[in-house]
Amino acid sequence: MTDAIAPLQGLHHVRLTVTDIRRSKAFYTSVLGSEPAMDFSDEVDEPGTTEDQEKLYGGCVFDLGGQLLGLRPVAQAGDRFDSTRVGLDHVSLQVGRREDLDAAARRLDEAGIEHGEVYSAGAVTILSFQDPDDINLELTFAG
Repeated sequence: MTDAIAPLQGLHHVRLTVTDIRRSKAFYTSVLGSEPAMDFSDEVDEPGTTEDQEKLYGGCVFDLGGQLLGLRPVAQAGDRFDSTRVGLDHVSLQVGRREDLDAAARRLDEAGIEHGEVYSAGAVTILSFQDPDDINLELTFAG
C-alpha cells in the first residue's frame, strides 16, 4: 500500500454542474431544508460571473454539517446527467435513522418528486431520487 499524497481527513465538498441555477437552488433548498451558506446565484446573469471562482461561478454552496454541496451553473441548457459516463455516478446523503427514509419518501411524494422504493443493499438502506438535471441522489441509512 502506498502513502496518500497528504494526510486526508475526509471529503470536504462536492460541486455539481447544473443547467439552471435558479431551478436547482430551489430544488436543493427544498430537499436539504436550508438556504445556501454561500450564494452568488443572483449574479449569474452578470458579465463574467460564470468565470469568477470568487463568486462561485454564479453558483451556491450548502453546508451539510461540515461537508459542502455546491452547485455550478455552467452546463448547457437541455444537457442531461448520465451516470454511465466518466465522472460522477451519484451523491449519497446520510441520514441518522431508518425511519428518516420513510419520512423522506412521504415528503418527496408531497413535493411531487418521483423516487424509488426504500431498499436495502447489504449494510445500508437507500432511498433514491433525481434532481432537476437527472443527477441521482440517495438518502442512505447505514446501520
